[in-house]
Amino acid sequence: MNRHESMLNIVAGSDVSVLLLGESGSGKEVAARYIHAHSSRAGGPFIALNCGAIAQGLVESILEGHRKGAFTGAVGERLGVVRAAEHGTLFLDEVGEMPLEIQCKLLRILQERKVMPLGYYEAFPVDFRLVCATNRDLRAEVLSGRFREDLFFRLNVFPVKIPPLREREDFAEIANDLWSEILEDPSVVLNAGEIALLKTKPWPGNVRQLKNVLQRYALLKNYGIKLYKILEEEFVPRQTASPENPALNMRRRLSSACERPRYYSTSPEWNLICSELAKNDGNKSVTAQKLGISRGCLNYQIKKHES
Repeated sequence: MNRHESMLNIVAGSDVSVLLLGESGSGKEVAARYIHAHSSRAGGPFIALNCGAIAQGLVESILEGHRKGAFTGAVGERLGVVRAAEHGTLFLDEVGEMPLEIQCKLLRILQERKVMPLGYYEAFPVDFRLVCATNRDLRAEVLSGRFREDLFFRLNVFPVKIPPLREREDFAEIANDLWSEILEDPSVVLNAGEIALLKTKPWPGNVRQLKNVLQRYALLKNYGIKLYKILEEEFVPRQTASPENPALNMRRRLSSACERPRYYSTSPEWNLICSELAKNDGNKSVTAQKLGISRGCLNYQIKKHES
């Protein structure tokens, strides 16, 4: 069992707040649901909220709810996510993106364990377990003034680092679980060669990116498209300019020149443009692609030299 899995098992049995840390797409929500499912609150609701998607004007209503007629458009009663998570788990995803205004309200709720919905004049006690997740360094956010220090200490009771996919020892198990889920057949697994091929990639998008690739593979496999081809397209190597790569250096100079205004005296090498046009029988689209510039940029250079 991996260290983070052991930590999840340990904390699941308690009722303390958990802060899940890790790269985007590494499976933090999966971990949050695991904590909930293995806790004493498993029979209660699991309410998830993306903090980066909360509209400023709806902060109080989304968090604490509102009464019918509390404001224009309030046609009915709304519980809010905190009361909706009563006797269950409230999962705040991307908590590092929470605006300061909302941070103040969340801090008060955590301190008082009460909410006051809009339109009410009395507070309602709440009972929920808090799990948060972020891909940001909250300590750095505190130092920069973008995150409240007092709220950070409220959330950072039990931090758990979810490792990126490229560091997971159970990579094959994760890939096969996703594959079985996609094909809706738990008996189907990827072969050893496919797993080995998948393991060679860095997966900056983590589990989310792996799932996207496997979904694509599931659709294209019956049409003779090999996994290595899909991976080649997914992980296109970035070319870097160097003395040993003069063609790329030339394309970059051409592209840079195209972006300059007309009054700049420096222009790309016209001989190279003419040569490529001749090689491609005057096909501007192919020529532009070979030179690494846009068709509009090529047209500009042609008009400039023909005028």
